[in-house]
Amino acid sequence: MLPLLLASSSPYRRELLARLHLPFSWASPDIDEQRYPQEPALDLVKRLAREKAQALATNHPDHLIIGSDQVAVLGEQILGKPHTFERACEQLLAASGNHVTFLTGLALLNSQTGHCQVDCVPFTVNMRELDLPRIERYLRIEQPYDCAGSFKAEGLGVSLFQSTHGVDATSLIGLPLIRLIDMLLQEGITL
Repeated sequence: MLPLLLASSSPYRRELLARLHLPFSWASPDIDEQRYPQEPALDLVKRLAREKAQALATNHPDHLIIGSDQVAVLGEQILGKPHTFERACEQLLAASGNHVTFLTGLALLNSQTGHCQVDCVPFTVNMRELDLPRIERYLRIEQPYDCAGSFKAEGLGVSLFQSTHGVDATSLIGLPLIRLIDMLLQEGITL
């Protein structure tokens, strides 16, 4: 089996990948994550997932490299990582009573053969009606400023949900394991 390499510095993605009980290492890819003008969110996450994996291929020529990228979409607006309390408040107020779709791009690059599988796994969250005091309380407790959409689904963020819809709940956290297993099977790795 070729060694697995996760092209990410995200502790959330490392935690998810560890669930598969396969040995892996990780490295942070150095890529420009800017969106191209008029680039649809779906194309953006697939491109960035592929670019993250490809960025590590030269230094890791005999690996299976996993790249992933995620955006949250509210209507036509892409919600990135808020980075600040104020921006997180704005995002959650805008999401209140609405549905937010998380698009998670996934790439598995065999750096030995150059074969790259790329996909996008959507997951939708229907948000409860949220008022400012509830949002502020949540943000003070969880501080999800490094999370697209301003909440952590694996934590207290679930209290903000009315319902969820999707084929792989792990995609909401940033690494769709069900689809990744399919890709690993295509590379001859069984779990």
